[in-house]
Amino acid sequence: MAASMEVLTASRRVFAIFSRKSVPAFANFSVISRKEHSGSTCNDQDYDIIVTGGGMVGTTMACALANNRQLESKRILLLEGGKPHSYVPREKYSNRVVALNQQTRLLLSSIGAWQHIEAVRYAPVRKMQIWDACSDAIITFNEDHLAEELAYIVENDLLLYAVNKVLVEKPVQVIHNARVENISLPKVHGESSKIVLQSGEQFTAKLLIGADGVYSRVREAMGVQYVKWDYDQMGIVATLKLSEPTENIVAWQRFLSTGPVALLPLTDSLSSLVWSVTTNEAKRLLKLPEEEFVDALNNALWKVHPKNGIIESGMKALQQLLEGLSLQTGIARQLQPSVASIEEGSRAAFPLGFGHSVFYAKPGVVLVGDAAHRVHPLAGQGVNLGFGDITVLVQMLSEAVRCGSLLADIMFLTKYETQRQRHNVPTMLAIDALHRLYKGTAAPVVLARSLGLQLTNALPPLKRAIMEHASDLNAPR
Repeated sequence: MAASMEVLTASRRVFAIFSRKSVPAFANFSVISRKEHSGSTCNDQDYDIIVTGGGMVGTTMACALANNRQLESKRILLLEGGKPHSYVPREKYSNRVVALNQQTRLLLSSIGAWQHIEAVRYAPVRKMQIWDACSDAIITFNEDHLAEELAYIVENDLLLYAVNKVLVEKPVQVIHNARVENISLPKVHGESSKIVLQSGEQFTAKLLIGADGVYSRVREAMGVQYVKWDYDQMGIVATLKLSEPTENIVAWQRFLSTGPVALLPLTDSLSSLVWSVTTNEAKRLLKLPEEEFVDALNNALWKVHPKNGIIESGMKALQQLLEGLSLQTGIARQLQPSVASIEEGSRAAFPLGFGHSVFYAKPGVVLVGDAAHRVHPLAGQGVNLGFGDITVLVQMLSEAVRCGSLLADIMFLTKYETQRQRHNVPTMLAIDALHRLYKGTAAPVVLARSLGLQLTNALPPLKRAIMEHASDLNAPR
């Protein structure tokens, strides 16, 4: 029996190699790329795993599943609501980028996607500097180890291109323009989930993975409680031309009462902007002529705000205490770059909010990425939380198969949920707390957060622990 299964698996791989074809996309029809058939005994509409959502997280999820030795023989279907992704390398940078942490790079390397990113471009972040506009409080990360990389700035389009390059080499069936009409989840253990598309096509899966974003249809079908709120803010993005070339390896972030403004390195003369402001202010800034917008941005980065006497006295007392304990005060800081102009047509904005699903898993179904959680971009952790979900879920599914359990075994899905929520929830609450803390302008609030920031900067072990948590270095390998 084992020998026959090996022969069947080998035949699938051979057939998959010779059956890959490019299929043209039609706007009103589903586009199907068939990459694996399991033989005449298997219904083409029945799958072991269906992943809904072909964005960065969903596509990487499908690649990681097919790349795992325990799961590579499973029939996997990826449902993507849009057209096939196309990417043409160009000199002009996209205005949407992500800051990938070390654990995300390891994941992308393991499936073969990072080599495609390296072949095009990315920008390493070797230092971070964060400071408060209402005080002299500052914190820097990695200032003593500039050879190490804290993060990697990659354009969204390039990342999606890289994982799609890997996907075409994997035995995964992909359907584009797949608009979901209805989802039926198992009512008893062992049943399959059923998905009906607007085209009338129907598919079943032993395990359904929802990677379909903030407005997840899979989460809706699960009927789980989803805690959410709107920040009444928008994140303005743009590609910036710096006033002069510099060794651009620092991620800068200044906290203002209206929201944080951040510059992320792209090249020696270009940076990417993420500027959080109120919705009304975002609409105003987007309408400004480019020169006026640049003036407003430089004002946000450089304007000296009046300091409260109580805050200055408190900061001076802390500095004296730190000096007495021979701890670094961290008051001296590196000056951020000025902005000369923006790339024409690169300004855009997106709404900001918080969201978290109380449950990530139910019998036969599980959530990953934005379908499970949504955070403010001030810490650059949103997509990394999603990639962390992938790493843990693939490990749990692999463990289930190795133990002879079903893919949808709720014990393993619950282990995934528990492990990820132990990481995600504290991270999300800390980000939300920072957002709320830095909105305050009352002297006691500013003094409390400034003392906390300065004290954290003076304690290297505490900073190291924060960096390790942000990099998800405790995630399973």
